[in-house]
Amino acid sequence: MQIGWCTINCRFNQEEGVGDTHNSYAYDGNRVRKWNVTTTNYGKAWAAGDIVSCLIDLDEGTLSFSLNGVSLGTAFENLSRGLGMAYFPAISLSFKESVAFNFGSRPLRYPVAGYRPLQDPPSTSLVRAQRLLGCFRAVLSMELDPVEGRLVEKESSEWQLQGQPTVLLTLAHIFHHFAPLLCEVYVVEAVLMSFLLGVVEAGPPEQAQTVVHHVLDLLWLFMEDYEVQDCLKQLMMSLLRLYRFSPIVPDLSLQIHYLRLTIAILSHEKSRKFLLSNVLFDVLRSVVFFYIKSPLRVEEAGLQELIPTTWWPHRSPREGKEEVREETSEERLRRRAYERGCQRLKKRIEVVEELQVQILKLLLNNKDNNGGEASRYIFLTKFRKFLQENASGRGNTPMLCPPEYMVCFLHRLISALRFYWDEYKASKPRTSFSEEAYVPPQIFYNGKVDYFDLQRLGGLLSHLRKTLKDDLASKANILIDPMELQATTMDDLDEDEEPAPAAAQRPMQALAVGGALPLPRPGWLSSPTLGRANRFLSTAAVSLMTPRRPLSASEKVKVRTLSAEQRTREDIEGSQWNEGLLVGRPPEEPEHPLTENSLLEVLDGVVMMYNLSVHQQLGKMVGVSDDVNEYAMALRDTEDKLRRCPKRRKDILAELSKSQKVFSEKLDHLSRRLAWVHAAVYSQEKMQDIYWLLRVCLRTIEHGDRTGSLFAFMPEFYLSVAINSYSALKNYFGPVHSMEELPGDGAIQAEGAEKGAFAE
Repeated sequence: MQIGWCTINCRFNQEEGVGDTHNSYAYDGNRVRKWNVTTTNYGKAWAAGDIVSCLIDLDEGTLSFSLNGVSLGTAFENLSRGLGMAYFPAISLSFKESVAFNFGSRPLRYPVAGYRPLQDPPSTSLVRAQRLLGCFRAVLSMELDPVEGRLVEKESSEWQLQGQPTVLLTLAHIFHHFAPLLCEVYVVEAVLMSFLLGVVEAGPPEQAQTVVHHVLDLLWLFMEDYEVQDCLKQLMMSLLRLYRFSPIVPDLSLQIHYLRLTIAILSHEKSRKFLLSNVLFDVLRSVVFFYIKSPLRVEEAGLQELIPTTWWPHRSPREGKEEVREETSEERLRRRAYERGCQRLKKRIEVVEELQVQILKLLLNNKDNNGGEASRYIFLTKFRKFLQENASGRGNTPMLCPPEYMVCFLHRLISALRFYWDEYKASKPRTSFSEEAYVPPQIFYNGKVDYFDLQRLGGLLSHLRKTLKDDLASKANILIDPMELQATTMDDLDEDEEPAPAAAQRPMQALAVGGALPLPRPGWLSSPTLGRANRFLSTAAVSLMTPRRPLSASEKVKVRTLSAEQRTREDIEGSQWNEGLLVGRPPEEPEHPLTENSLLEVLDGVVMMYNLSVHQQLGKMVGVSDDVNEYAMALRDTEDKLRRCPKRRKDILAELSKSQKVFSEKLDHLSRRLAWVHAAVYSQEKMQDIYWLLRVCLRTIEHGDRTGSLFAFMPEFYLSVAINSYSALKNYFGPVHSMEELPGDGAIQAEGAEKGAFAE
């Protein structure tokens, strides 16, 4: 990416971009260089989420840049000026790169004295809005004494909307003039956002939340619905930009303030439901609120103060293998000091993570169904659409949600899900704890949850419904809607039955029950994913054709596939005569519910999220640890050479000392970055989340196996997640935390060996 300025006469193409022509000037923070036909070193490296200010002074003929408000110095001088010369903002992007511009339609995050944005701010509207805000704040902090008839001061958090008609008339007059201004993007961010952030920063969370609720109540009362909705949309977009592009500071105070304000807004029921229905997941990438970006520059993030002492493992290569040599007393002291610094960093990150979990708890609230649908069911609709959009782009176009965002979203969602799961268990003792969670098999075939054409273990859903419709009727009391059976896909028409000779040559499987006739392995077991788990499937196959007791036609339920938008709360949770998501319960499943049906769908979505991109991202982040090991080995080799080098070879000693310094500085930098990665990605709590997800998949596979041929309806990604999550626990978290630290590790290894879930 090269960003800067150019004249209208510049001509760009696939080979030449901004900075490659005579009258274009650019800065590239990836290569840390400046460009104007030729290139030289300039500036500092940038990272995703940084803000670059491009400054041009046509009086002096200079051009400069700043990164997150810090000047990088003058980049170019003696710019061409004169009649007919005009400069325009310009950028050259590579594939998958993106950038957001602000030419002045919103307040600049880092204004520079002496420079103006290309677009002038709405000065008149700002002055009026500030005056009206002052009147509004005065009303919130004053009340009329009913006895003495005079104004007295009071806390804004203690203000009540009821009564005092004079106050309400005053507020109505204020909002008559204020409401049109709050539809302007610049005013919302410069005036309303600044006011609300000041409220959050000034007092404790409970008091700040009360004041924010008062403000939102008044917005809904005195403004037209379309005005409030537009204002809230701009407010949340501003909050997201502030959070996404805020720099990493040592105490993460900026992120904490933005998240606290987000919580205060979303805890207001009417505002939350509007934002969840129309803004979150639709207009915004709301998962940004659950992401904690990793700092590229450790000095700006304050990691040097948090972790003053660095440390890295000392490994000795021997016969092609790495062995950790015994550490000295000095190394032990350094390691302990480093670990203490890592704990300090982890505690600060945990504060942000807890706020992010609170946001998800608000979105998963199912008790706020007064006057409309509860938040949880709105969330389920949006969440399913979010999964569909990301699943459809997987492997082809870039995913809508970056993998690093998905990792954070997954962990926060697991925390919120388990909170509500165990809360329901406390109120309904017959249900299960989250430790025993799994997805019941009927969810995979009753059509209540849309898997948008994802591959099943037995092939496509349309094919399975045709070939196994009798099994669905006899084992699960389900009749498929005839209209869906007629909608045969071309994939079904292309599928040919296996020739008889080939079937005859296939080895026979013996049933575990003594005396039973051998049965051939069903053709739908030819899935590539199943091939990776053949031991599990060989044990599962023996029960696929076991006959079940046929039930009367009067007990059967006709089902059809519902999209997320078509469903109602009753379709999910059920009612007195409807089991909702659990309709079609096979005889092998317990009658009492595990938990609320809506939480089962959230759990199913979590498993799908891991399969989409989380596992890939976990493997990618291991690269930081690999870099540390490589530089540590290079440093050790250099130190060995220094010890062996003759003292008379001062030239060689000087070069080796210089290399030693470079490797040491790089290791100091990488070890602090590694501390952040360990705290945010590979902590013990994150490892336990993945371990819990693995156990969920294993239980789900086990319960699906008991349903016989209906096991074919299970989506393939459940087996993929079971295999990959085990691999992640063993290979990605291993350098930080051992699997022996997990509760019941021996049991899971025995369970996996017995089921063959991790066969080669």
